[in-house]
Amino acid sequence: MDINNLHHLEAASGHGRKELFRSGTALLFIVGIMLYTSRIGMDSTDHVMLVVAAMIGGYMAMNIGANDVANNVGPAVGSKALTMTGAILIAIIFEASGALIAGGDVVSTIKKGIIDPSLIPSSQTFIWLMMAALLAGAIWLNLATIAGAPVSTTHSIVGGILGAGIAAGGWEIANWPQLGSIAASWVISPVFGGMIAAAFLLLIKRTITYQDDMIAAAKRMVPLLVLFMSWAFSTYLMMKGFKKIWKVDLVTALLIGAAVAGVVYFLVRPLIQRAADLLSNDKESVNSLFTVPLIFAAALLSFAHGGNDVANAVGPLAAINDAVLSGGLATKASIPLWVMLIGAVGIAIGLALYGPKLIRTVGSEITELDKMRAFCIAMAAAITVIIASQLGLPVSSTHIAVGGVFGVGFLREFLKASYTEMTIEIMHHHENDNPVEVEAYLAEFGQASIKTKGEMLQQLKKSSNKEHLSKKERKELRKVYKTELVKRSALLKIAAAWVITVPASGVMAAIIYFTIRGMMLPQ
Repeated sequence: MDINNLHHLEAASGHGRKELFRSGTALLFIVGIMLYTSRIGMDSTDHVMLVVAAMIGGYMAMNIGANDVANNVGPAVGSKALTMTGAILIAIIFEASGALIAGGDVVSTIKKGIIDPSLIPSSQTFIWLMMAALLAGAIWLNLATIAGAPVSTTHSIVGGILGAGIAAGGWEIANWPQLGSIAASWVISPVFGGMIAAAFLLLIKRTITYQDDMIAAAKRMVPLLVLFMSWAFSTYLMMKGFKKIWKVDLVTALLIGAAVAGVVYFLVRPLIQRAADLLSNDKESVNSLFTVPLIFAAALLSFAHGGNDVANAVGPLAAINDAVLSGGLATKASIPLWVMLIGAVGIAIGLALYGPKLIRTVGSEITELDKMRAFCIAMAAAITVIIASQLGLPVSSTHIAVGGVFGVGFLREFLKASYTEMTIEIMHHHENDNPVEVEAYLAEFGQASIKTKGEMLQQLKKSSNKEHLSKKERKELRKVYKTELVKRSALLKIAAAWVITVPASGVMAAIIYFTIRGMMLPQ
């Protein structure tokens, strides 16, 4: 066989070997769960149910790691603040730490109160319902990961519980007003996240990158931005990351956050100023000042996610374990250590094996991210959750982060269109002038600060006898020179996945529930 053919054959089989390794590792984890839980002694029927539920819980945890965690580290990877390997290691450490340290001892068994537990006829029906919901949510997350669509884990499990609940207790079991508020979050979360991320990016542009002396501006503003980030993230961790082990109100959280931010500001300000002195006066150099804050943001978001969202993996499993042990049905269930470990380890394994695909989607396949844009997305994630929590609005961390990515992308499109319009105005006024002079003027205009740009345009209009372009002409020119910086196909794919998450997981859960009930009922 020709040596080139051997190389082609080896390259073709390489992908298969990687997939086999991933599948094999995931299977070993599930088998390990089965072997461990099979040692728990109890009645044979209940024993089998708990073993199967634990295996499904591990499968769910891996899918959360593969899909949901990407939102915390994706922007940092896309902006090259972190390598893929570094991001995965940080996420694994802080996700697991958040789950084990701040995951709490008790979890709500009926997620978001979307079904009425009093209408569930028996503990056996409750166990079947929870198993169906858990498996449906996991399957939907798996399908979304394959399609490269970041979706809400919470919405997946909510849809599963709703679908299985309706199958078990009829339409009246559902809390439809609560479901309506969850549906509203499909719009609220990405819009809030996008607006806040875009606002921070505009602030950074106006106060730093649009200034003549970017380094001096960065020395002033970057420490203040880090201060604000420290305040927001400290408050965020108080309210979300540690809420299951230490509940605080907003005022207390803000005061603690302010104290932490003050300490951080006085520590990092001289470091940032020394680093800025070594940089050249350009945007790329200023970008590098956001690297360390971004790494901390990725770690803190991962910790809060591990502490807050691990219940999506282990909540139904903890509920099944409690129902099996007590023979009853409770709206709150304790989380044994082995259950929490399944969630923490499963999330870490899923992230390591399958996370890179979604990390790349969030970090680089929607719009191009640099460190400043990624910083704005991280800020949006923390601030939106704080505001929404106080307003009582249900929001999804996945939708917020992805909305932030779209927000900075669409702001860039708007700014690009505005700049194009200004250059068209200049070319219109210099239509008959020497092309070399026009190019020189455009180069000077491109390097000027935003204030200087405005002055140059005003002076141009005053000195020219030409009429301004009409609205119709401007509109037509915008169409010709429009630059799309956000991938529309990604927008449509992700939006479609968000909309169908609850109904898709609900329908699957209902089918799985009827299948389980059919197998378990006496023949």
